[in-house]
Amino acid sequence: MATEIERKFLLVSDGWRALVSRSETFRQGYLSNNKRASVRVRIADECATLNIKGMTIGVQRPEYEYEIPLHEAMELLDQLCERPLIEKTRHFVEFGGKLWEIDEFHGDNAGLVVAEVELDTPDDVIDMPTWAGNDVSHLERYYNVCLTQYPYSRWSAEERG
Repeated sequence: MATEIERKFLLVSDGWRALVSRSETFRQGYLSNNKRASVRVRIADECATLNIKGMTIGVQRPEYEYEIPLHEAMELLDQLCERPLIEKTRHFVEFGGKLWEIDEFHGDNAGLVVAEVELDTPDDVIDMPTWAGNDVSHLERYYNVCLTQYPYSRWSAEERG
């Protein structure tokens, strides 16, 4: 079984921007979301994937991903995925021996920026950059699948932290 182990952080500054090595534009949507798993379609630049992710809350959960034809991904996003779609730019930053993925959301989730770092084990020690703030790995509202149901644009000031 494939397993994703990652932690997610809010950002406290734009200090990461000077460290970006590359960026990709994402457009993604959800075909299914239930208590056991979510099924996502994503187009990252010109690469399309179908992703199945377990709904375990926390830093570790099962994940499977498969490439699919780009034209089929476009059709799925346009015709079958829940709204709103997730639109974001993912920036890649090397820091402390880890690859950080910083997601800058657009559309209904504009204004939200989070950093994710994948780990080898749930107990990995992370060299924390000064631009990383609170760990929100255990807060469901920051999961992309939840942002389709309750977009950042509808969050209260308290929820935005």
